[in-house]
Amino acid sequence: MKFSIALLPGDGVGPEVATEGVKVLEAVGKRFGHEISFHHGDIGGIAIDKYGVALTKETLAMCQRCDAVLLGAVGGPKWDDPRAKVRPEDGLLGLRKGLRLFANLRPVKVLPMLIDSTTLKPEAIRGVDLMIVRELTGGIYFGRPKKQWQTARGRKAVDSMLYSEREIARILRVGFEMARSRRKKLDSVDKANVLESSRLWRQLAIELSQDYPDVEVQHMLVDACAMRLIQRPADFDVIVTGNMFGDILTDEASMLAGSMGMLPSASLAGVPKVGGKTFGMYEPIHGSAPRRAGQNIANPIAMIMSVAMMLRYSMGLVEGAQAIEKVVSDVLEQGYRTYDIMEEGKTQVGTREMGELIAGMVT
Repeated sequence: MKFSIALLPGDGVGPEVATEGVKVLEAVGKRFGHEISFHHGDIGGIAIDKYGVALTKETLAMCQRCDAVLLGAVGGPKWDDPRAKVRPEDGLLGLRKGLRLFANLRPVKVLPMLIDSTTLKPEAIRGVDLMIVRELTGGIYFGRPKKQWQTARGRKAVDSMLYSEREIARILRVGFEMARSRRKKLDSVDKANVLESSRLWRQLAIELSQDYPDVEVQHMLVDACAMRLIQRPADFDVIVTGNMFGDILTDEASMLAGSMGMLPSASLAGVPKVGGKTFGMYEPIHGSAPRRAGQNIANPIAMIMSVAMMLRYSMGLVEGAQAIEKVVSDVLEQGYRTYDIMEEGKTQVGTREMGELIAGMVT
């Protein structure tokens, strides 16, 4: 089979981890007899420096022509001026809107060999295997009005949390479908005690639950969910929530696995099906980590596991995804670690070395 992948390395450590993701994807192609071509583009700070915008129309069009998008990371202190009219993150928002990527999937699984790598007690995180489904193109990040202005009494600013029934219903359906394919338990997270948009969210979650009688549904306020993620994270199977809440909860949940460098994500344009071919963009959840850039120390596993998600949901190659996941576990079981998950008695390796170990074992 032939596949066309848009490769957007981005800023900071993005190009380094993207290189290792490509190595592993090419190894899968070689092992299973698939032909994979890559089409390169700029996004984020590097695009601002070259073109004055974080995402050009040409790069967006190139992504639209491909089967999936593999993205490194964007941003850095060079472009962090809050007064700037163009920011690296505009590129991500542009991709999400332009590619209609409304559903973000972030799996969090605590691997047994890394159970001592976190700051949490092992008994609290043992058995954690959850999926957070985040709405990605609506809510407060996209709502209007959105502005800052000067008044006689000082400066003011407003951001609007706007959601339509259609936006909420489609992300809830992704949550229900994911739960149905896993342990059949869904936590719908909102702030219905305060926000009108969350009251609509809860109403629709209750209505849609009638279509999924086999899925156990619980409605939870976002602050209670944040506490439960630390207290009893193994209770969760699938969490579905809005854009801002999901942004915060996924970063919190990443610490259960010991490091952001371990966790992948998928942003999809439809309801995912294992072995299906839903268009999506795949990226590690960590940022550009500019202080780590160019030092060969960044953990590429989040990117490599993002490649596995791409194989599973956009390329229909479940066997290839399983091969990557098994090899990652095998490499960690053999004691190899990057700096962020390093433990006494293990062997520390760099970005390139970890990527080569995994790619070599996949082949």
